[in-house]
Amino acid sequence: AATGVPIDAALARRWSPRALDPQRPLARPALRALLEAARWAPSCFGDQPWRYVCWDRHRDADGFAAALATLSDGNRSWARHAAVLALAVALPDFRHSGQPNRWAQYDTGAASENLCVQAAALGLVAHQMGGFDAAAAAALAGLPERTTPMAMIALGHPAPADTLPEAQRARE
Repeated sequence: AATGVPIDAALARRWSPRALDPQRPLARPALRALLEAARWAPSCFGDQPWRYVCWDRHRDADGFAAALATLSDGNRSWARHAAVLALAVALPDFRHSGQPNRWAQYDTGAASENLCVQAAALGLVAHQMGGFDAAAAAALAGLPERTTPMAMIALGHPAPADTLPEAQRARE
């Protein structure tokens, strides 16, 4: 990244590519490392008010297709090559008190950023998306009421930019 001042290399390497290799599965140890990085994010009272629901195209093609169908057309056009789609979910109440946690969504964003930085450190792609049908994703995942689907994240191995449709290559 061309930063205005020097920043840590792990942060400078993080970006959100769209070119993904559809042939390469995401190894379980790598997925566990991404989720472990999310787990170590700071959160109010250490409550960790996030959960991730993952659909792996190489292990559950039907589940992956259903998750893919919740994405906007523009995101679906490239995210279909991801190895995994992960839904980031914020839980609304503190576990220790049952009271509303107004920081849950903020904390879920921090966890997702940790996941993305870890992906960059492993040479993987993690691309967060807001363009998805949150209600459809919640229904697909069987989420409890009052939870909030925050983002869908495409995960996988990078591919050359020239594998993207022409319109997306320039953005890449």
